[in-house]
Amino acid sequence: MALQFLNAWGCEVTAFTSSPTKREEALELGAHHTLDSRDADALAAAAGRFDLILSTVNVKLDWNGYLGTLKPKGRLHIVGATLEPLDIGAFSLILSQRSVSGSPVGSPVTIGKMLEFAARHDIAPVTEQFSFSKINDAITHLRSGKARYRLVLSH
Repeated sequence: MALQFLNAWGCEVTAFTSSPTKREEALELGAHHTLDSRDADALAAAAGRFDLILSTVNVKLDWNGYLGTLKPKGRLHIVGATLEPLDIGAFSLILSQRSVSGSPVGSPVTIGKMLEFAARHDIAPVTEQFSFSKINDAITHLRSGKARYRLVLSH
């Protein structure tokens, strides 16, 4: 959803992605560009390019590689709750005055504004639907690691 929101706000959006399939999906969801997050050369080539990186993942990444793609005074903002400690070198932050921040879900007022904006711009989540009668299939799909999006059970 972040890609859709940022695009609707008029931002030039680059999605960091790890596969060709995800690349195409990112472009369909509103990214203008993609960057292969597993390609160290691609990360190095993007040095100093971004004002903001919004991290929505909950896995350990090469945080220093990502910080290197930020412009001076750029910010890495984390909303995905990774359980691993962030391994970040201080010099990348200090020398370029970069920052790292995070935030939880917004207040009820902020959520209301977000929902109004989403309605105005036809922003909607991508989900995988299962009927309640197929709940065991949904659980198997989730446990197998094949779920790409939120699973929704419908009656």
